[in-house]
Amino acid sequence: MFKGILIEKDDQYKASLQTIDESTLPEGDVSVAVSHSTLNYKDALAITGKAPVVRHFPMIPGIDLAGVVESSSSGRFKPGDKVLLNGFGVGETHCGGLAQKAVLKSDWLIPLPEAFSPAQAMAIGTAGYTAMLCVLALEKHGVTPDKGEILVTGANGGVGSFAIALLAKLGYTVVASTGRVNEADYLKKLGANDIIDRQSLSEPGKPLGKERWAGAVDSVGSHTLANVCAGIKYGGVAAACGLAQGMDFPATVAPFILRGVTLAGIDSVMRPLEDRIEAWDRLAALINHDMLSEISVEIGLSDVVSTAGELLKGNVRGRVVVDVNR
Repeated sequence: MFKGILIEKDDQYKASLQTIDESTLPEGDVSVAVSHSTLNYKDALAITGKAPVVRHFPMIPGIDLAGVVESSSSGRFKPGDKVLLNGFGVGETHCGGLAQKAVLKSDWLIPLPEAFSPAQAMAIGTAGYTAMLCVLALEKHGVTPDKGEILVTGANGGVGSFAIALLAKLGYTVVASTGRVNEADYLKKLGANDIIDRQSLSEPGKPLGKERWAGAVDSVGSHTLANVCAGIKYGGVAAACGLAQGMDFPATVAPFILRGVTLAGIDSVMRPLEDRIEAWDRLAALINHDMLSEISVEIGLSDVVSTAGELLKGNVRGRVVVDVNR
């Protein structure tokens, strides 16, 4: 038996902290004693039932986890190894990290980088890992710091916060778009050079706007992403990784065929192992550990359900780390 958040759907949809029997866990070749997980936007949707994230019931949510291998029938890992996981449908189709134990497929796990403790790795989590994938996409498409400003939308969220910090560390000039302009000091502390109100991007706009951004990291989607693409300079790149405003993309082909703009889709869920290791190696080299305390807050399992509701209301800044043993 172990403690965890369990989502059930009988007469009604319900998520609660429970003592869970190990028989609830699905099959896998590695058993992990989880020490830390996270509460992401997708987790909050799953816990509250605001979107059909969960595919099987009962389900333990949590798309991230870090912990220690308890047992393994895989040649990749042995008992005592420190590991982490991001994505692969965990918390959606396979029981996830918001519990004290997880049984997983070894192909989903990577070794915990020596630079990070489990709590620090989860302060980064899928948000930081996704932000790093976005930055790598900009680099691989030739967007260097000398090319001009980089726009980061959803700047107060986890992906946005990390994108700002990583880009600033690499020497880029970063403009942060946010609906909470009162958080300007926080964003500038992370490395943003300028702050704009998200309203300037969130309404229907023109097919082409003034060329301003050399590149962008967008976690918002919908009209925001359409306006971002309309304002990208010739040959620039928009890395799209989220849909906080919506899944639609009300744009035209004009930026892509008249300005050679690239729209780079960033998937963090099913990313190949080599890409994951590259991203985490870069994170280990770039992340300022002091920044992690600025960008994250830690809670216990008993706080997860209530915090999920606050996260969806936009009342949570940065990252939420979950110590599953408190």
